[in-house]
Amino acid sequence: MLNAPFDLWFPIASSSDLAPRHVFHAQLFGQEYAAWRADDGYVNLWENRCLHRGVRLSIGINDGAELKCQYHGWRYANRTAGCTYIPAHPADAPARTICNNKFPVAEAHGMIWTRPDGRTDAPPPLLSEPLSDDAIVLRPLPVNAPSELAAEVLLTYRFHPEGDNSSAAVTASRVAPFTVSLTSEAGGHTARLTLFVQPVDLGRTIIRGWLSGVTTPAVPLLQAHDAGLQVLRDRCEALARALPRPEATAPVYPPVPAELADLPATARSGGAAALRVTVSRKWPVAQGVMAFELRPLRGILPTSQPGAHIDVTLPNGLVRQYSLVNAPGETAHWVIGVKRETPSGGGSACLHDVVREGDVLAVSAPRNNFPLRQDASMTTFIAGGIGLTPLLAMAQTLHHRGLPFALHAFAASPAHLAFADRIAALRPHSRTHFGRTPDETATDLKDLLAGYAPGRHVYICGPGPMLETARRIAADLGWPDAAVHFEYFKNTTPLDLSSTFEISLARSALTLTVPPGRSILDVLRDNGVEVPSSCGQGACGTCAVALLEGEALHQDVYLNAGDRRANHTILTCVSRAVSPCLVLDV
Repeated sequence: MLNAPFDLWFPIASSSDLAPRHVFHAQLFGQEYAAWRADDGYVNLWENRCLHRGVRLSIGINDGAELKCQYHGWRYANRTAGCTYIPAHPADAPARTICNNKFPVAEAHGMIWTRPDGRTDAPPPLLSEPLSDDAIVLRPLPVNAPSELAAEVLLTYRFHPEGDNSSAAVTASRVAPFTVSLTSEAGGHTARLTLFVQPVDLGRTIIRGWLSGVTTPAVPLLQAHDAGLQVLRDRCEALARALPRPEATAPVYPPVPAELADLPATARSGGAAALRVTVSRKWPVAQGVMAFELRPLRGILPTSQPGAHIDVTLPNGLVRQYSLVNAPGETAHWVIGVKRETPSGGGSACLHDVVREGDVLAVSAPRNNFPLRQDASMTTFIAGGIGLTPLLAMAQTLHHRGLPFALHAFAASPAHLAFADRIAALRPHSRTHFGRTPDETATDLKDLLAGYAPGRHVYICGPGPMLETARRIAADLGWPDAAVHFEYFKNTTPLDLSSTFEISLARSALTLTVPPGRSILDVLRDNGVEVPSSCGQGACGTCAVALLEGEALHQDVYLNAGDRRANHTILTCVSRAVSPCLVLDV
């Protein structure tokens, strides 16, 4: 067998092997691959192991949008191979670094092709031109022989252009290390047979190929070549049995490089927009609400989970956060919804009035501080206005998986209801509430939150007054803090920045002073301590750090009452100290 040339393209499966909702076990040079086609037609080719315990993903479940490991239920996203859900940690969003090793894929001439070294800078061989209309793709032929021997024996194959048993002039050549070309001429007819050798491992090979220039009906030709190649296979396997047993070689699995995992560069502020996207579509989805479809300038977008948001850097220099509306499997682009605020601080007005289709925007990778549990016996989503966006992504996820949920969308009128088409697709699990007064909304919330039982969870997103009312009603009706999840648009809490206190950094061995008018986050960055952040106003939770000692003055809207009583976490962008010193796990 030739030394493994990982810099070549090889056929690794037939297109027909990737049936809907199926996972195909492919192999090349001893490496195992899980190949599967998503419902959107995208072909994924990944290293055949779950990142958790190494179980083969080829025995996993292809649900059309994600691939689920059969062992402990880890789920991986179409296109990105990033982990989207870990059942053992249902309240946490998996880190973007949990990403399987994926390989380049080309689908052409009835076959799936890959390049084991992961590079895509050269196209597959002989595929630059389409097959002629009369071409026939042959049935794959497995051979128990080394690939080098199989390639040599293929040079001796003889056939007639029309598939009969009469003689013909055949010329054969090896046009590449694993590619054999044979041309047969007889009776004024010429046919060309191109055969590819797929080295499965040291002693196994698959022959794949196509026949072009034929004039005979396909079925007799296929039968003729099937019989002829089987005779060739028997001769090849007889020769292989006489060869000394080759030494076993271990497959080489390259590590997952950052550029293949689509991870953005690390930024000191944690809020840098390291990705570039183009606005491929902009359209109104409700009165005062504009939707934007964002596609990557190159490559594919990083993995996101329901509830995630991105930072968008606008042409006017402002940075704003927007939740992703994407449903499972919707990985070729991101969709955000932007409500025009009145008055606008410059963000929504810029997106509505300045940004146009075709513009390029700088955005961050997704962050998820509002993760969706998928182990609830019943999940209720309560959305107010544009607060629908993260909850819509969550509801679509549960709908795709067939899990119980109810989505309640509150809006001023039908004209103000964003993404009405997506909501309609969730019926009968979605319901709309229009034109409700604050008192009527409170009555509705009491009805929706009545009858708490263990295992139920509620997710709330919308205007501050609505969230405060919903959280109060949930507490009055016996909902525990851990079952009530919420996300605010912004923090309207009046901030007291007048105090002076010290912070002691347990990991960094630093003691720093936080003066009036400066936040903990400001002081940390001034001293070279990297802490990620996003909204900068105590709403998203990105800048949260563990509090080891001291009493905090919580001025955020991210932590719930239980979190504040426990006093184990502090949001460094807005919160301060009651005690003289805070000891942070930084």
